[in-house]
Amino acid sequence: MKKQSDLSRLMGYAGKYRYLTYASWVLAAISALVALLPFLFIFMIVREVIAVAPDFSRAENLVHNGVMAMVFAILSFLIYICALMCSHLSAFRVATNMRIGLSEHISRLPLGFVDSFGSGRLRKIINDSTGATETYLAHQLPDKYAAMATPLGLLVMLIVFDWRLGLLSLVPVAMGFAVMSAMTGKRMAEKMRQYNDALATMSNEAVEYVRGIPVVKTFGQSVFSFRKFKGTIDEYEKWVVSYTKDLRVPMMFYTAAINGVFAFLIAGAIWFTHSGVSDTFLLNLIFYIIITPVISLTLTKMMYMSENNMIVADALSRVDSVLDAAPMSESVTPSHPADSSVELRDVRFSYDGEHDVIHGVSMKIGAGETVAFVGPSGGGKSTLASLISRFFDVRGGTVLTGGADVRDIPKEELMKTVSFVFQDSKLIKASIYDNVKMGKPDATREEVMAALRAAQCSDIIEKLPDGVDTVIGTKGVYLSGGEGQRIAIARAILKDAPVIILDEATAFADPDNEAKVQAAFGELAKGKTVIMIAHRLSTVANADRIYVIKDGKVAESGKSDELISAGGIFAGMWNDYMASVEWKVSKEAERND
Repeated sequence: MKKQSDLSRLMGYAGKYRYLTYASWVLAAISALVALLPFLFIFMIVREVIAVAPDFSRAENLVHNGVMAMVFAILSFLIYICALMCSHLSAFRVATNMRIGLSEHISRLPLGFVDSFGSGRLRKIINDSTGATETYLAHQLPDKYAAMATPLGLLVMLIVFDWRLGLLSLVPVAMGFAVMSAMTGKRMAEKMRQYNDALATMSNEAVEYVRGIPVVKTFGQSVFSFRKFKGTIDEYEKWVVSYTKDLRVPMMFYTAAINGVFAFLIAGAIWFTHSGVSDTFLLNLIFYIIITPVISLTLTKMMYMSENNMIVADALSRVDSVLDAAPMSESVTPSHPADSSVELRDVRFSYDGEHDVIHGVSMKIGAGETVAFVGPSGGGKSTLASLISRFFDVRGGTVLTGGADVRDIPKEELMKTVSFVFQDSKLIKASIYDNVKMGKPDATREEVMAALRAAQCSDIIEKLPDGVDTVIGTKGVYLSGGEGQRIAIARAILKDAPVIILDEATAFADPDNEAKVQAAFGELAKGKTVIMIAHRLSTVANADRIYVIKDGKVAESGKSDELISAGGIFAGMWNDYMASVEWKVSKEAERND
């Protein structure tokens, strides 16, 4: 099957607006040809002035030729404006449709796609890559056809006046094209891909760095603790410096070639007039001196167009990296959960499709039970929770909620069945009321207020200038980590999902907030199936069952007393935890003394 060209793909997004794109090409070409006519009238002015000198009173057509030069210059400008209006209307439509298409596709992808792909990289593709196509269609394509029309008109004019000088004028053009080809070939395309890769990586790491600033401030770390972010900046710097040095010599020759037209004309004029100079030859030489700067300008435009073609090709390939991601499958025979139980049967999962991070995990969580996942960092606790809520699809085995395979449960129903409270819950720039109402869009104001009270948020609302209608992030209104967590819990309470997953939900809460967050959890967990992920073992001591996850497997399971008595991994973790608590208590006692 023949691969569709980049331009054809863009026109597919344009729909009926593609005819405006075609019209812009025609108008831009006409504008370029009309723009050559003022040079002709200027030449006619020069010719007449030389012909009548020194009695300039005999010049009868100076005003007429001057007016005509101005008229055609204005006409060319107006036609070009019309071309840009057509191209911009089409380009805006293409960019809009691309962004809508990307957003709709992302909405059908697994919920964990953004985390695995990188939110910074995804933002850059949605904004910058589609923006590159907009610039290409709105400006660069019309300029391309104008640049193609200009040499054709110039060629006719150059040959008509003096073919010898015309051919000499084209020698630098050929030299410039040769150097341009060396700079804008496959090697340049690869360089452009590397450049955009470096920008995307740096953008992604910048987002992660900004998100981690609270942790840096909390623990007094410097920017160098974010080695990946600094490393991407250093690598980008090295790449740009190296790339600039590579292009230094060819760019020097290119600039010399396209600006060396006068040197060729002067050398030719000396050669052609060694036996004498005629008035006609002198006039032709003057004309070429007037017109040849247009050659340099046109050639430079064409060089940048070659680069822009590669930018668009790279932008579309990045858009494809999102569009090629497989959306979540939807069963033709949907199932519905019978209750709030959760079961994993020989579950296996891999982020890269090759190396499993979850190895044959099986467990049963009864409706209304509270279980905890504990274990070393990187053992697979959060990954298991993500599979239960179908942030990703399993590679092997089955995840069941209420006896139904999560892959067979309609997406909207699954979202109503499982509620997830992260350690760093996100709030949007909107009022607290609107942030909470996201959990249940059709909720009444009374239901929202009841959820806020249940989540222990009354003290937060009382101190804000507009109460529950205060917009977060404006006029200096910001919430602490613990306060934001309580707002997120209120949203989960309002949602009233039967299965609750708490992923390190008290990690960023200060001591004062932690007590209120724990009380909010108590309200949230009433009558629900609760899955907790925690490193602070005191928060899971009373769980109905504790699963110790290590290296993607269930290493131990049971009640806390049973696991402590067994003397395994959990017992070691418990002893370490209690020792740290006793150390803190003794230090506090020393300070009080």
